[in-house]
Amino acid sequence: MSEISTLSHLRLERPAPGVAMLVLDLPEMRNAMSDEMTESWVRAVDQLAGDTSVRAVVVTGEGTAFCSGGNTSWIAGEPDATVDRLRSRMLPFYRAWLSIRRLEVPTIAAINGPAIGAGLAMALACDIRYAARGARMGVPFVRLGLHPGMATTYLLPEVVGPAVARDLLLTGRLVDADEALGLGLVSRVLDPDGFRDLVVATAAEIAATAPIATKLTKLALLRGHASLESCLEWEALAQPVTLATADLQEGIRAAQEKRAPAFEGR
Repeated sequence: MSEISTLSHLRLERPAPGVAMLVLDLPEMRNAMSDEMTESWVRAVDQLAGDTSVRAVVVTGEGTAFCSGGNTSWIAGEPDATVDRLRSRMLPFYRAWLSIRRLEVPTIAAINGPAIGAGLAMALACDIRYAARGARMGVPFVRLGLHPGMATTYLLPEVVGPAVARDLLLTGRLVDADEALGLGLVSRVLDPDGFRDLVVATAAEIAATAPIATKLTKLALLRGHASLESCLEWEALAQPVTLATADLQEGIRAAQEKRAPAFEGR
């Protein structure tokens, strides 16, 4: 599949076999979500969704920031805009950035620096979050006089639980990477030196797993289960699907031969 060559404020890179990396590339504005970046993001996600060679996706920011959030200068520039007009702009913006949730492969937010507001919401939409030590993050909407947006009141409680979500959303306070780790907001805190390479290495490990099993596992975690019984019913179907794959036989042979498996997704 040919690569997109006309992305603005965004780069699509292939740093390792099976790994795609989306780099928010507007460092002079701390990678704020410009209109151009938003349009490029949608096109890039669309391409990745149709690329069967992609088995893991990393999202990170260029420069010292991950993402400072939505570029809301247009709101200040339209003080008389109606609620309907603003809503008609916000919904497409939310849906554009949350489109990363439709990717069937695991996604990792590599939070290299500040992740604020909608920038953190986009990271919450990823499956996994790693942070560079010293990175700060938060959802300070109320401190600006705004109600939280981009599904923050859904995604944050899903990730950290309702008590921590109330703390962060109602105070609007920022936390550093180490506190974020303790709150469950990120899974790992890594040294800033070589941070991107370390995250890509982890993504490459994910890309080396069996694609069918990984996709079904992601789907199970994303959809959730209404009860233990519904979980058992799902797994009693999904596990036999993987038992019938050639990849399972390859995994067994590789374990017996004490070598790395070469999964093909079939």
